[in-house]
Amino acid sequence: MRSLLAAALLLVAVAAHSQTPQYPNMPSETPATVTVPAGAADYTRRIAMIPMRDGVKLNTIILIPKAVTPSAKAAIILTRTPYSAAALTTNAVSAHLGSSLYGYDNATDVIVDGGYIRVIQDVRGKYGSEGDYVMNRPFRGPLNPTPVDHATDTYDTIDWLIKNVPESNGKVGIIGISYDGFTAAAALVHPHPALKVAVPMNPMVDGWRGDDWFHNGAFRQQNMPYIYEQNGTRDNSAKWWTSNFDDYDMFMAATSAGELGRRHGLDQMGFWRKLIAHPAYDEFWKAQAVDQILAKEPLTVPTLLVHSLWDAEDIYGAMAIYKAIKPHDTASGTPDEKVFLAMGPWHHGGSIEEGSNVGAIKFGADESLYFRRNVLAPFLAHYLKDSSIPLPAPVTAFESGTNTWRQFSAWPVVCTQAPNIVPPAAACAKPPARLYLHAGNALSFKAPTAAEPHETEYPSDPAHPVPFRARPIKPVGYATAADWPDWLADDQREQSGRPDVASFTSEVLTSPVRIAGEPIANLIASTSGTDSDWVVKIIDLYPDEVAGDPKMGGYQLMVSANIFRGRYRESLSHAAPIPANTPELYRFALPNADHVFLPGHRIMVQVQSSWFPLYDRNPQTFVDNIFFANPADYKKATQKLFHSESEASYIDLPAATP
Repeated sequence: MRSLLAAALLLVAVAAHSQTPQYPNMPSETPATVTVPAGAADYTRRIAMIPMRDGVKLNTIILIPKAVTPSAKAAIILTRTPYSAAALTTNAVSAHLGSSLYGYDNATDVIVDGGYIRVIQDVRGKYGSEGDYVMNRPFRGPLNPTPVDHATDTYDTIDWLIKNVPESNGKVGIIGISYDGFTAAAALVHPHPALKVAVPMNPMVDGWRGDDWFHNGAFRQQNMPYIYEQNGTRDNSAKWWTSNFDDYDMFMAATSAGELGRRHGLDQMGFWRKLIAHPAYDEFWKAQAVDQILAKEPLTVPTLLVHSLWDAEDIYGAMAIYKAIKPHDTASGTPDEKVFLAMGPWHHGGSIEEGSNVGAIKFGADESLYFRRNVLAPFLAHYLKDSSIPLPAPVTAFESGTNTWRQFSAWPVVCTQAPNIVPPAAACAKPPARLYLHAGNALSFKAPTAAEPHETEYPSDPAHPVPFRARPIKPVGYATAADWPDWLADDQREQSGRPDVASFTSEVLTSPVRIAGEPIANLIASTSGTDSDWVVKIIDLYPDEVAGDPKMGGYQLMVSANIFRGRYRESLSHAAPIPANTPELYRFALPNADHVFLPGHRIMVQVQSSWFPLYDRNPQTFVDNIFFANPADYKKATQKLFHSESEASYIDLPAATP
């Protein structure tokens, strides 16, 4: 026995030694470190671990163009990201700065042509940075008892950069898209004095009201893979898996989003546990809504908010911040004005890409390039390089339909214009025009009469929810589903032909109808269930035939659309059952639009009660928490829309010309 034990120990010792063999006569060919010869690239790459006030160090990559030196200084353009600073600075492994940056999240031509120092930093807890990761880390306060948040981390980073990058001219701008837009907006809370400009582009601002996680209480369940991968590991190496080619089938098989999360082990992720515990708009969401936080802050940093008219991910955020901070712009209409807005015909983040179309909708020119050349570049240059460079207009907005860029002094459009801006009189705001639903699936600016039928009825069956786009439905993504970003511009005619979608159509227009602002849905509706979702879509219905572009004949272009979870009709903070078969008011905002319905076109409004699988199904039976609804809770319902003199359903169209 002893000999056997001794032999076993010897084998263990030999095995342990064999794991790290040493061969002095055959040394390793791998150097301890790899250095790039000086002058091999047109820029210098530095990596710094910048200490924060709590001792945590954040991985920061600094790219300095060769022309920038300690004697020929330049401003810094900073982005703080959870998506890997290393990846965002090596979109191509190249000797040229432009090629290295070209891709997400870099407005490459503006950065390179402007001669800026480019800095990208991993937020704490992600990739090369130390510390703990918290999704959209809340600001210090009830939800964050620590001394650090994105505002303090930005402050500490800027402080280090201007003191330790000798090529810096002491001016810093922060820019970013989506989550990186959220961190750019966070920098406006108690900002560093060296922060001279901020550009939040398509920022995540309020995850419940209308950005990534919910829209008015309806859960955006196709973002579950993002939560799994972003929250699961420091380097996003833990990957969500699919079980069906069609996401529609995968989400149907699990019944509820909560059950699908359980099957995937999503309850291991801290953010998921918080999210499913807060299905209503309670203090958890209110306390971290960036627009509400900025509304209480003094406005000191010039800010350009960038909004995409067909943003499939964060269509709420930029406009919410604009609405919150514009009233604090006491210098509005003067050279010291600080709040600027750009609205373009893009998908999420499309302003840094080629922008001649969104899906099948063509604009005839690269509208992203127009924005970068005429808005973004001069805005940054004015504050970071030379104050004599003229600023863009306070509002630069793309008017789809006519495909025209227009400049205004404020949004929604008002008649008091800046001295150098003279839009046509028709652009001035008017009282909202009411677009009424009528019997016979008609739509008109005239109110219903007593003579016409008062109800339109359609079924809503959770066993057959309305797809939000043509099947098979791919997972959300840019690499896995290249057409995902453009889905808001999909042709809606497949949905309009379903019996569970109520479609209302105007007469052919003989004159243009322009909307510029936030449409408001005003539905009087009932359901035979005790809970319901309501989806309202405003659509530009193209002529039956379009000369020169036949495939656009009869195209149904969604101009603005949103969903509302009926249980929150009385209070966003507290759910309440819907009394069955009782007309109730559902009033909610749709995303901002800037669009002209041209003569020969028609206006269409579609109403439905599911938008699947982008949003989770409403069981149509009231339960405490839909994340935990049981299969038996999902029941078919009869929906009714009312359009009588006393109970009229309509859409308030902003700045409309009926």
